[in-house]
Amino acid sequence: MNFFCQVLDLNLRQRNMKRRSFFKTAGALTTALSANISAFAKISFPDASDIKIVLRGGKSFYKNKWQVLDIGIDNNGKLKIGQPDSLQGDQTIDVTNKIVSPGFIDILADNAANPQKTYKIFEKYKVTDGVTTALQMHGGSGNTASYYATFNPLPHFINFGVSTAVMLVRYAISNLAERRKRVEKCLEEGALGVSHSIEYQPTPYEETLEYAKLAKKYERTFFLHLRYSSREKELEGVDEAIRIAKDSGARVHIDHLHSTGGTFHMTEALDKLEAANGKGLQMTCCVYPYSFWATYLHSKRFDEGWQKRYGLTYNDLRLVGTGERLTAESFARYRGMKKLAAVPEGTLPLASTVDLALKRDFCMIGSDGGIEYEPHANSHPRGAGCFSTAIRHGLDIGMPLEKVLDKIVTLPRSLILPAMKERGIIKDGSWADLTVFDSTKVNAKATVENPNQFSDGIEMVTVNGKIAYRNGKPETAGGVGIRY
Repeated sequence: MNFFCQVLDLNLRQRNMKRRSFFKTAGALTTALSANISAFAKISFPDASDIKIVLRGGKSFYKNKWQVLDIGIDNNGKLKIGQPDSLQGDQTIDVTNKIVSPGFIDILADNAANPQKTYKIFEKYKVTDGVTTALQMHGGSGNTASYYATFNPLPHFINFGVSTAVMLVRYAISNLAERRKRVEKCLEEGALGVSHSIEYQPTPYEETLEYAKLAKKYERTFFLHLRYSSREKELEGVDEAIRIAKDSGARVHIDHLHSTGGTFHMTEALDKLEAANGKGLQMTCCVYPYSFWATYLHSKRFDEGWQKRYGLTYNDLRLVGTGERLTAESFARYRGMKKLAAVPEGTLPLASTVDLALKRDFCMIGSDGGIEYEPHANSHPRGAGCFSTAIRHGLDIGMPLEKVLDKIVTLPRSLILPAMKERGIIKDGSWADLTVFDSTKVNAKATVENPNQFSDGIEMVTVNGKIAYRNGKPETAGGVGIRY
């Protein structure tokens, strides 16, 4: 082979070797790149198009500690939780130095008089106090299916729900067996519990026990307004509630213990409940953070002898909505009109009632109120300001904020499980019922003279992922009925 042919052959062999080396190297790079792309594809990144709102810079009590987080709300109204500056959404709202909490839950909301006419007013004053779910567990409805069929199609600021109101059932039906059937039917239709007020509608023990047994059968809570509110007999009412829990096996919740059951003997009442829980019973109670109660003048509380029973006079009573002091004449007139009157501040001394109760882990906040009319409702100011008052009072007496939030979210939620399983909690996938507030400013403005006032410090409320309240303006957000 001549020199030229030898050189050509050498060049061809070198080029073939380079080509094989190139394809070998390229193949390896392609394989590695494909593997990396595959691994990259498996990494989960927040999809900005799926998150409509990001709350940025606020503090939340998350996984048992205060943290600054990104709180995302997706297009389905569910939560996505991220580290600071990690989420991207259609809208970012700066909530720096604010508290982002699960929405407040009012288990003892009250809108019984004419709910179809008044429910939007009632809900408006709840949402402006940070409430995202108002449940009427001190009363409610005697026909669960009809109630939800009526209210589900209507627009709502917040979530709503009812217990079986034994008082209404007893008004409508005289036969005990038929009463029991109606209560059970309500539970089958999704009622959140069973409620009865045996001070306002005295009922034999054995009949009351039957209703508690139904609550146990359906694993719902039995909400009880105690039988007595006098100094001499209030602890007998506590003993009766404990007996009901023991004989029925039901969870028993005592409504507003400080105004019925613990006004004069709170320490003894709480000790009785704690001892009962220590024996395996399930007893809870609630209070509202006010030093005075109010109720309807035509109720049993104002039957003959009320002055001696409570140490009050006609002039001590104030007509709620105006503050007018009553006389014997106006008392009789307003009683005929079924008006609500408030007793003097200090009748329920906070230090010896509410403050003692809040130290126990089985006691929570419940408003026992609601605003039903405008511009000036004949309603206790707790109907508009209970929860902001509770936060302010809790902080003022040295309670850690997370403990206060337990009293207005976690404990109320626990009584309505599993119906509230995906509410009242900050976690991925739970419903975006949130309250944003300024813990340095939060406080109620509602008064006996004018209960129709929005609370201070409540910055924003979301319900099912929609903004229900912001910048002092309520917005219809699509609240839904809560039921079993």
